[in-house]
Amino acid sequence: MAGACSPTRRVVIALHRRITVLRLTRTFALAATAAAALCIGAAIPASAATPTADDADVPSYQEFAASTYRDVDGSYIVNGDEVISTQGELKKFYDFMLNGPDTSTDGLIVNTVNGADDKWSASQVSNLTYCVSTKFGSRHADVVSAMASGAALWESASSKINFVYVGSADGNCTTRNKSIVFSVEPVQTSQYIARAFFPSTPDRQQNVLIDDSIWSSGSWTPTNILGHELGHVLGFRHEHTRPESGTCFEDSNWRPLTPYDSSSIMHYPQCNGTSDDLSMTSADRAGVVALYGN
Repeated sequence: MAGACSPTRRVVIALHRRITVLRLTRTFALAATAAAALCIGAAIPASAATPTADDADVPSYQEFAASTYRDVDGSYIVNGDEVISTQGELKKFYDFMLNGPDTSTDGLIVNTVNGADDKWSASQVSNLTYCVSTKFGSRHADVVSAMASGAALWESASSKINFVYVGSADGNCTTRNKSIVFSVEPVQTSQYIARAFFPSTPDRQQNVLIDDSIWSSGSWTPTNILGHELGHVLGFRHEHTRPESGTCFEDSNWRPLTPYDSSSIMHYPQCNGTSDDLSMTSADRAGVVALYGN
């Protein structure tokens, strides 16, 4: 895999800066997930793949919260690029992690909230309007192009999905702009390459944030990185949280749409994935049709 991380970006999937291992059940442990990042060249340490935690390794909620990365808008970032909006939701996330993973073995999976699919309505998914901030400067046109090609991956899989670029909103491209569903804005961070949101995320945090490292991420092209992030926007979870992955477990708030797919665009290569470029697969296309229609 091409590319390399700086020391500050060498944060691997499911690994906190200060928390080494979070015990999930008496026999299953996993590295805590809050400060993880999409990072070229990162590898999963043995502690994440072969759990060995005991009670002394389990951080308190206060320790977990204190070491969880907080983004520019105040949201908490867990599982690499996923948004948790409030302290209450972070506490629920922490408590759920301690209960252990779902053992279901039934690639694409949809996020669930209180047992219901986290998805857009039929009318909204056909009109997912967005702007691209002019604060990208000389890279603005590149971001516009990468967003269009990333969106096309999902649009070509289902005629029900339509991401609509509203260029007239670019000069006021923030989550406060109610003329669009979400904004695409630049960020400077060592925590991730890009991050997005789920349909259930509060309006004030419905944005896609992009770091400059997206232009130097080796085989992970801007199109595929943003395709991955737009998968989250549509409600899809990381494929590697499924038990078949054997590592990088996140939580069990999801429903399977297809059989496990280790090559999915939603599966980090570092987490026993079998694709090194985040390309979309036939299983991904089947999954989006299963959720939104053909």
